[in-house]
Amino acid sequence: MTTPKSPAEKVLARILDASQPHSLLCCGATAEQVGRRWHQQSATAPLVSLDPANPEAGLPLSSPPDLAIVTDTLEHHPRSVGEHLLGHLRNYGTHRIAALVPRDNHWNFTDFIALGFTRHAELESENGALTLYTYNLDTYNHKRAWNNPDNWANPEMWGKAWW
Repeated sequence: MTTPKSPAEKVLARILDASQPHSLLCCGATAEQVGRRWHQQSATAPLVSLDPANPEAGLPLSSPPDLAIVTDTLEHHPRSVGEHLLGHLRNYGTHRIAALVPRDNHWNFTDFIALGFTRHAELESENGALTLYTYNLDTYNHKRAWNNPDNWANPEMWGKAWW
């Protein structure tokens, strides 16, 4: 991958390098720049782009990407549009999601925590402070000691009935 220029591009490139996705979704200018550089190196992996002006137009997706990067998008829409975008990506099986937002906008820490994201990094850029939130399907819901058949009233029904 060619060398990214901004701190945001650098951290997103590191996420791409660490996750080695088989498919990538990008929404937003910075995400597109990083995604195109990655796609040049991994030309066989599909790259899907959503229009940051109307991200809901590209939903639903035909298949969930391994990694979705959202930048320069959430801060320009009502929270309901952003929640729909992130919720759709998360609920339909996107393995990892990275969302980069300006620190001073209508999205706050609890909005992302409520969606299962964690605060990953605080970045300084030429356009102001940014916060990177990430979601990882493997780690967002840690295993609990009580969530097993030994602690159920009817352990013989574990994994057989859903209600």
